[in-house]
Amino acid sequence: MKQLNCDILIAGGGPGGLPAALAAARIGAKVILCQDRSVLGGNASSEVRMHIVGADCSGKRGESLSVEARESGIIEEIRLDASVNNPQRSPSVFDLIWYDKCRNEPNLELMLNTRVYATELQGKTIKKAFARRESTEDEFEIEAKIFIDCTGDGTIGACSEAPYYEGREAKSTFGESLAQDKSDKLRLGSSLMFQAKKHGEPMPFTAPTWARKITEEDLILRPHATPAMDMDLGLEYGYWWLEWGGTLDTIKDNELIRDELLAILLGVWDHVKNGGDHGADNWALEWCGFLPGKRESRRFKGQYTLTQKDVQEANTFEDAIGYGGWHIDIHPPAGVDAINESPCIHHDVPHLYQIPLRTTISNTISNLMFAGRNISASHVAFASTRVMATCAVVGQAVGTAAALAAKNDIAPAAIVSDKKLLGNIQQQLLKDDAFIPGISNQENDDLVKLAQIKANSEQKEGQAINIISGQNRSVHGKRGVRSDLAIPGTHRWMSDPEAGMPATIELHWEASKKIRHLQIIFDTGAHRVLTFSLADEYTKKMHWGSPQPETVKNYQIDTYLNDQLMETLSESNNYHRLRKHTLNGEAIDTVKITVLATQGIDHARIFEIRAYE
Repeated sequence: MKQLNCDILIAGGGPGGLPAALAAARIGAKVILCQDRSVLGGNASSEVRMHIVGADCSGKRGESLSVEARESGIIEEIRLDASVNNPQRSPSVFDLIWYDKCRNEPNLELMLNTRVYATELQGKTIKKAFARRESTEDEFEIEAKIFIDCTGDGTIGACSEAPYYEGREAKSTFGESLAQDKSDKLRLGSSLMFQAKKHGEPMPFTAPTWARKITEEDLILRPHATPAMDMDLGLEYGYWWLEWGGTLDTIKDNELIRDELLAILLGVWDHVKNGGDHGADNWALEWCGFLPGKRESRRFKGQYTLTQKDVQEANTFEDAIGYGGWHIDIHPPAGVDAINESPCIHHDVPHLYQIPLRTTISNTISNLMFAGRNISASHVAFASTRVMATCAVVGQAVGTAAALAAKNDIAPAAIVSDKKLLGNIQQQLLKDDAFIPGISNQENDDLVKLAQIKANSEQKEGQAINIISGQNRSVHGKRGVRSDLAIPGTHRWMSDPEAGMPATIELHWEASKKIRHLQIIFDTGAHRVLTFSLADEYTKKMHWGSPQPETVKNYQIDTYLNDQLMETLSESNNYHRLRKHTLNGEAIDTVKITVLATQGIDHARIFEIRAYE
């Protein structure tokens, strides 16, 4: 057995685990990420192919310059990379984008095809975990300060006998109107996706004998291919409502669930092809999923359990580390067998809501944390927090918290009681382009707050001083944050279009500073939906296959001391939101950023500039 040691062990490389690993590694923690599949991405990977959704509600929550709900930070970095580098929308290239992120982090050791299967505890603290990699016939004993369970099913938590929720709670458990009258063990089911391709001639299909026989009556409430849908048959992406297994144990019965989902999938395809006029004569299956996209299994009991009230009333928390905004999205456990029930019911979530750190910290194991769909939430609240972009936001926060806790030799269980550490975690998240409703940049080391700020042009709603507003987006509009948390304004510098390009913004200090690090947050159109998807009509809502038009494309950074040029950095073809630059550290009193071109719009936009010695 090979022995390994790290600061943080993360199990699960999906939308929760990968951002957690990257966030922790980027601020100095030594991280091992164990992923039991050969690719990263979880339900967003090429093995499942579900597209990532989040607080923007697939475009239903968003308005330019007033409600920018799309998640930022690491998940935005991945989305922007995918839009520019995967215009063809290849699932395998999307896998590579996730993988590339890991390969570029020197503090991160990625172990694919490696499953954590056991833990060893000393009292209420995990001392080590045991993992197995079948592809090399290796076993590993991994010691770490902190363990983060991002497996979805909660493998580390279950091995460590951490208590968890299963199924649906009764109304009386958390006082939830959307809960059941009586608790049960039912849950959201799993799905298999498919892809089909249109050909230039009829493509026959004969279903296997074990496929289900599906009729139009069976699908009366489930929209599927029909010429009446403006020829958007949806066959290139598949149907998320091909769901089943919520009445079973989605862990123990996963193989049975997969087999029955295949029978359902091919039965539905047989109906689409051979069961009447569905406009699918020239369509043929191109790909069929074999790994069920699992929605729900275990939810672990944390120091706090998020509930319906927290989500719908957007309650505030001192330990807020992220946000959600997806509907409370409840599905019938029987899935397609619930013929007379809608495949989902969306209960409104009026505002972007805070997610507290305590939902990610075990209430019994001192050094165990969670990120993803297994955080501490009631079944009803989980129906909102479970979506992948929200998992990514929480993952980045948990990785950040774990790294800073490990650096200070503080157990996760003690983080929330350490107000200084908690504040540092929140400020580090903002520094790394996360957003937390109600939390603004309070970092004392940011020298831009001490500078005189001016621009060669600005709009009334986009004055240069906005770069130190402390908030990296606008969320004051309808369906943004709760009104008492809203800070009106665009929170960005916007140059005057009539002044044209180049547009410059300048920082000047009375006394010279030895600035080593400079970072800029650009506008990437976060009021719009942007996510890798195989659905053609959904993708048409986006600026996919190119940089976002609001983003600064070409810019130059010049530093001066007593009007003498000290250093010049030039960037071209930028498409990212957060850019970090390292300066030579010489004494300077002025930084001038010159925007030479954008990716589309007629003026420059910058949310925030930070500078550090």
